[in-house]
Amino acid sequence: MAGLLKKTTGLVGLAVSQNPHDRLRILYSKILASLQTMPQDAAYRKYTEQLVNERFGHVKAEPDVEKLEKKINCGQIEEVIFQAECELALSRKMNEWKPWEPLIEEPPPNQWKWPI
Repeated sequence: MAGLLKKTTGLVGLAVSQNPHDRLRILYSKILASLQTMPQDAAYRKYTEQLVNERFGHVKAEPDVEKLEKKINCGQIEEVIFQAECELALSRKMNEWKPWEPLIEEPPPNQWKWPI
């Protein structure tokens, strides 16, 4: 945005971020810290870590917000911040749910078949 300040995102309920780089650095650091408490072979950890590290690298390397939006390619930077906030909440819930642990009991036969 080099000198230009965006007045609105054009999206209802989504305010313009005054310091998106700092906000994303904090969020991505927190997500990565949350993922470190999961087993290394957990699918959620592997794929989320890969995505967050890629985006975090873009945030560190690209000071221009418009170019950063294009590199991440997920909408406006405020939308990326919202996605990161949701991912942080999900990673904390995944730590509570522990989906990588075995089932308490065997599922009923044909539970995962469709159509029956």
